[in-house]
Amino acid sequence: MTGPIGIAGAGAWGTALANAAAAAGNDVVLWMRRPEQAAELSAARRNERFLPGIRLHDRIRPTAALAELSRTRAVLLVTPAQTTREMSAALARVLPADMPLVLCAKGIERETGAFLCDVVAQARPGAPVAVLSGPSFAHDVARGLPTAVTLACVDAALAEAIATALSGPALRIYHGTDVRGVEIGGAAKNVLAIACGAVIGRGLGESAKAALIARGFAELMRFARAYGGEPETLMGLSGLGDLVLTCSSAQSRNFAFGMRLGQGLSPARAAGSTLVEGATTAKALVALARAKTVDMPIAEAVDRILSGAWTLDRAVDALMNRPIKPEH
Repeated sequence: MTGPIGIAGAGAWGTALANAAAAAGNDVVLWMRRPEQAAELSAARRNERFLPGIRLHDRIRPTAALAELSRTRAVLLVTPAQTTREMSAALARVLPADMPLVLCAKGIERETGAFLCDVVAQARPGAPVAVLSGPSFAHDVARGLPTAVTLACVDAALAEAIATALSGPALRIYHGTDVRGVEIGGAAKNVLAIACGAVIGRGLGESAKAALIARGFAELMRFARAYGGEPETLMGLSGLGDLVLTCSSAQSRNFAFGMRLGQGLSPARAAGSTLVEGATTAKALVALARAKTVDMPIAEAVDRILSGAWTLDRAVDALMNRPIKPEH
């Protein structure tokens, strides 16, 4: 693969991936919506709103012209999950039909219950699509701290080529073909992280959090199996690895949101002005689980708390009073 790497979305994760791609030796075209933002980022070489304290790599060129992404070799779509349909349609109008699009958001479309790769396929039929996911915080990647993630594409050679192009001194990208498994791991773990955060926010202890991580992983595996994900994928970086990170640190917006729920805040106040992908994914995840009779009691509890149907105390009682049964 030759030519620049395109990044659509200049939030924290998009800016961090731009820095990582540049550190790997690529020229990078970083797209954002507003021309004044692009001009400011070009001049200041810092994205203080989303990634304070991190200098933008010299090989990154900010732009507000979406069409400039058409001259790159692959585009990473790094906008929120619920904007995937809008952005895919916009990119379909400017990108060559054979240009790979790499999904970097983690979620399920709220209105339709569609997986994001399927949303992209509807906008760009036949075009190559990949998904990038794994245990990673934007600030760690932007600062050049060692990080490993997974990239999946049904075209194994393309997955390897993109992973090789983006891997650099501190970002190691493994590759595979299990798109669905990687996508499910990234989407479901956000919902489970809310539950873990709520446990810590309520002061229920590390033992309870560890139990939730283990049982949440069992839910994730059941769901992935029902929708065609491979168990080996979920045991890796984009499943277990991402789940452990997101469920263990207040750097995770989903975990921090859950902590505030546990401290008694309403979902609206707990979110504030922060985008919480797990909160927008929970309802769709639970609906998909019910459609295939997948038992996901922790995800169900999160959805009911967010909808106002249950208090946190009721959710804890419901989980603790489930019938005793074998672990496996």
